[in-house]
Amino acid sequence: MRYLAAAQTDMGNVKKVNQDSLTVKVAQTPQGQIVLAVICDGMGGLSYGEVASSHVVLAFEEWFRTECRQLIAEALSEGDIRIEDIRSSWYRIVHQCNDTIVSYGRQNATNVGTTLTAVLFVKDNYYLIHVGDCRVYELTENMVQITNDQTFVRREVELGHMTPEQAANDPRRNVLLQCVGVNYGIEPDFICGKIRPNASYLLCTDGFRHMITPQEIYETCHADNNRSIESMNLHLKELIDVNKKRKEKDNISAILVRTLCT
Repeated sequence: MRYLAAAQTDMGNVKKVNQDSLTVKVAQTPQGQIVLAVICDGMGGLSYGEVASSHVVLAFEEWFRTECRQLIAEALSEGDIRIEDIRSSWYRIVHQCNDTIVSYGRQNATNVGTTLTAVLFVKDNYYLIHVGDCRVYELTENMVQITNDQTFVRREVELGHMTPEQAANDPRRNVLLQCVGVNYGIEPDFICGKIRPNASYLLCTDGFRHMITPQEIYETCHADNNRSIESMNLHLKELIDVNKKRKEKDNISAILVRTLCT
């Protein structure tokens, strides 16, 4: 599998600091082209949210430069990367980052944290770790949300206490059940799946999706509408501009990865 990847982030209309952080890394390996995409939505007073989100992104970039390459090398003799190897190393990174950010917040007498959503695309599979309410969508003939929002309102919908329509407009819609850096206990979601050919994978913060519809996302981001990195960047910027025109108050960030058949 080969890939095209694009990423855009914007401070938005209101905030004076962009507390979102993201990265996209593409590498050629003996297992073929691989991609790591990471997006984090930081929270906290002043620039503390930016510190938290960038700390997590840098940790995953370091993993990609070092441990990931070692896993790829080991997989040459075994055929595929072992899922447990990725899961255990990512859990270790998340817990180390969590402990560091919790200590940092307490030392500075402030609440600070960040969401985390990271996806590794390698051979025919993707591996995903998720904390918070950023989302990953898979766009083929339709659009499917791969991640589950770790939010108060989603839990209320699951329990039957709230309808999806009520959840979308509830003032508590941004209340997270967990994020990296608030408490010492954290339980990330870990998801594996098969990569679809001629598909788009969208990672986005909640600020990217509040003011636009799923249909607008699909029409702009599906694979047939994005045949170059230039068009992908252009379309992400267009959706960010729509969000801003509709008075989105949060930072706005997204990563788009398109698969290409080899």
